[in-house]
Amino acid sequence: MKLKYIFFAIFSLMVSLSAFAQNHVKGKIVDSDGEPIVGANLLWENTSLGGITNVNGEFDVETTSSTNKLVASYIGHATEIVTVTNPSQFLNIVLQGELALDEVVVSARRASTLNSRMDPLQSQKITYDELCRAACCNLAESFETNASVDVAYSDAATGARQIKLLGLSGTYVQMLTEQVPNLQGAASPYGLSYVPGPWMEGIQVSKGTASVKNGYEALTGQINIDYKKPQTSDPFFVNLFAAHTGRLEANVDANFMLNSKLATGLLLHYSQEKKSHDSDDDGFLDMPKTEQFNVMNRWYYKSNNYIFQAAANFVRETRESGQVFHGEQHQLDDPYKINITTNRGVFFTKNGYIFNHDKNTNMALILSGTFHNQTSKFGHTPYDVDQQNIYANLMFETEFDSKNRISTGVSMNYDRYNEKLKDARVEGLENIKLKRTDPIAGAYAQYTFDYYSRFTLLAGVRGDYSSEHGFFVTPRLHLKYAPFGDLLNLRASVGRGYRIANVLVENSYLLASSRKMIFDKGLDNFESAWNYGASAHFTFPVFNKDLSIMLEYYYTDFDKQVVANLEDPTQVTFSNLDGRSFAQNAQIEVSYPFFKGFNLTGAWRWTDVKTTYDGKLMTKPLTNRYKGLLTASYQTPGGMWQFDATSQFNGGGRMPDPGTVDPLWNSDFPSFITLSAQATFNYKELSLYVGGENLTGYRQKNPIIDASNPWGDRFDATMIWGPVHGPKFYVGLRWAIPRKI
Repeated sequence: MKLKYIFFAIFSLMVSLSAFAQNHVKGKIVDSDGEPIVGANLLWENTSLGGITNVNGEFDVETTSSTNKLVASYIGHATEIVTVTNPSQFLNIVLQGELALDEVVVSARRASTLNSRMDPLQSQKITYDELCRAACCNLAESFETNASVDVAYSDAATGARQIKLLGLSGTYVQMLTEQVPNLQGAASPYGLSYVPGPWMEGIQVSKGTASVKNGYEALTGQINIDYKKPQTSDPFFVNLFAAHTGRLEANVDANFMLNSKLATGLLLHYSQEKKSHDSDDDGFLDMPKTEQFNVMNRWYYKSNNYIFQAAANFVRETRESGQVFHGEQHQLDDPYKINITTNRGVFFTKNGYIFNHDKNTNMALILSGTFHNQTSKFGHTPYDVDQQNIYANLMFETEFDSKNRISTGVSMNYDRYNEKLKDARVEGLENIKLKRTDPIAGAYAQYTFDYYSRFTLLAGVRGDYSSEHGFFVTPRLHLKYAPFGDLLNLRASVGRGYRIANVLVENSYLLASSRKMIFDKGLDNFESAWNYGASAHFTFPVFNKDLSIMLEYYYTDFDKQVVANLEDPTQVTFSNLDGRSFAQNAQIEVSYPFFKGFNLTGAWRWTDVKTTYDGKLMTKPLTNRYKGLLTASYQTPGGMWQFDATSQFNGGGRMPDPGTVDPLWNSDFPSFITLSAQATFNYKELSLYVGGENLTGYRQKNPIIDASNPWGDRFDATMIWGPVHGPKFYVGLRWAIPRKI
């Protein structure tokens, strides 16, 4: 606990240091349609000094005496070089699509993962180029080269994957698609597979409590997915993928400018993996047989000061898993099978109106609706869930002057759930509401003070009222200080977050076991925690290249939490926290382009997560104590070939108590190393790629406990800590008809 106060003391001391004033250049970068470009790079020519645009496309960079030429660049757009003759003049820079110009200036290979230097939040943007460094069939596979976000299987039967950030489950991360809350509740077990990789334009990851604009959640962070935009994307794009395991995938999107103001886009996805794989001969499929159809239609309209966007998405997915039969094995009379069918639809619309461009005075209204229907059967146990969600957010923003900005808004979120579970092993089911509605209304105010991007303060507070949980307040504070320009960025944050736990659906994977499920009487599903964070980002010019070093520490302290106690191997008990529960996470990440076209990134992370079980503070099971990552990328001159490799060291951790008599598993799990690699050939608009995952071939031995007797009282497919399948090899192609302006 004392460590967090030390971080804040150091940060406060740095803020109190006086720094000499320098001239600054401010401006805004937009695309050819006038849309702000988030994460565009700005560098003074032949230097490592510059900055990056914020969420409004705005920038503020210090001048330098060595040059007056400012280079603005962004992936998929032509680089612009602006001569700055008057630093006090506000610059409006328009980046055109690269293929629309006769001549394109390329100064260097652009970074595919961008750490924001302007945002007071500790945020990182994973660009489309970074996503293409691996197969990236869906969102679950988008973080293979990322040091901060872990993705692991929740069990060895359903294929469900879960995000971990700051050592905690992805249920504590707020998931957004284009700043609209999504993939929550009923979608949380399998939602990562509902977002095809080729649909994404980029991913923004922020750590710690986020802005209060999007709600009271984000206890450990926020992940926002940006889809391709019809007004800026290529008119036609296709991605085909095949793996030796039998997985086949096709993605096609088409975008049309109907006139100068109206655009629409259609995105299609189909994938299947129908082959049976049982490489460890335990009688269970290594991975489920899956089939998914996914479609999205987008619309964009802009007229003068009004901007309208809308999208509708529908996905249908089936999963089949369980026992299989080999050769002359006789078919069992009652095999253990898992079948899951999901139908999900999402609609959202965003409306924005700009009242004053000079002061960036605008109002926006976001509306969304979701339905989610899932039917499943785990052995003899049927479990169904229906969810309907309606969300609305009305926001207003304005600038008082160049340093002071305020944002206010009101929001409403309505969830309706209907769950059905029939299982004699479940006790206390009456203690959770299977049929429930939870409307929550709230309002927020957020103030930003920005002193020439040298010191930034972001303070927000929101109040929300729930008919079930009453009134609660969410305060948050973020600070950024750059005492030496881009050479050093210091950040600190503190904030409170809340979450309504959907206990049954979020833990439905535990049905793939013989454990009893016990829900304590009076179980309260309202969780809350404080999150504290501090980071330092150093950027040193070394041999005319930027050496980047990122140091960070985060501490999450729960005062209310639903605890899933797995310490008895025959049952899982859900109860409210009675004692302490916290997670602390420290990470260092170093990146350096050793020579032209080559980038190397290394990271190391330490995680300590503890929760009180049965009155004793214990390390959370199935959580890696350490993680190391080394990722390298090389692109040949001209970009015709690109080679990528990523190695991960996954530290060991504690297992739940295996029992004293005839233990079912070891008390700890070991560390292991995985390796993935990909080679890509680019020719004009065509890219061919070939690669492999888990090339070390490491597999968790006996991932399913007592697989030969799934109807017995020892069966458990949920004690997963490592890979459940061996090496996977794949090939694919990407081809596009480029946009012409």
